[in-house]
Amino acid sequence: MKDTGNSTFIPYTRPWIDSEEMKHRTKEFYQLMDQRRTVRMFSDTPVSREVVENILLAASTAPSGAHKQPWTFCAISDSTMKAKIREAAEEEEFRNYHGRMSQRWLKDLEPFGTNWQKPFLEIAPWILVVFRRIFEWEGEQKVNNYYVQESVGLAAGMLLTAIHHAGLVSLTHTPSPMNFLTEILERPDNERPFLLIPIGYPAEDAQVPNIHRKSLEEIALFFE
Repeated sequence: MKDTGNSTFIPYTRPWIDSEEMKHRTKEFYQLMDQRRTVRMFSDTPVSREVVENILLAASTAPSGAHKQPWTFCAISDSTMKAKIREAAEEEEFRNYHGRMSQRWLKDLEPFGTNWQKPFLEIAPWILVVFRRIFEWEGEQKVNNYYVQESVGLAAGMLLTAIHHAGLVSLTHTPSPMNFLTEILERPDNERPFLLIPIGYPAEDAQVPNIHRKSLEEIALFFE
């Protein structure tokens, strides 16, 4: 080990991957992730807590500002609590669809067949709620975390990847405002809800919109 002041470093030990194997792995992984879709039709088939724990541990490997790991993941399978979350989410979504959202926004949502009703919040075996930890308490002093939005966004992306890798489906749900999640889950005042993600197996008759992702040429620039 190498001691550099306040930090201790250890050797990085990941096996070397040659170029050809790397090409194979990256293509295979892309093909796997290209199958990922947002699903709104869930089965109530149970998913074990161990699977959810592993998914959350994978998400927690995300980088974060000064390694503060400014996130809290709440995993809910309790039916009473899921019903409360659905009721509160639908109240906010009803207001969104009946006045808060612009006509353009509503028009853009039409191809996806969405509305204010969210039955999947009770049907899916688990709801994951991601919270941002804005600051920490050190005694009676508030100490802000760094790059909280970016850090939690990275963790959320890895969370969705881990869910898909497990063979499950998910939906990123953002009923705005989401303060009701803080109240229902009794979270402290240093946390803010970031995402509400039901996860589980797709329903047998599940359908998804026929969308197409942008091509590489549309999303990337190479400067060689």
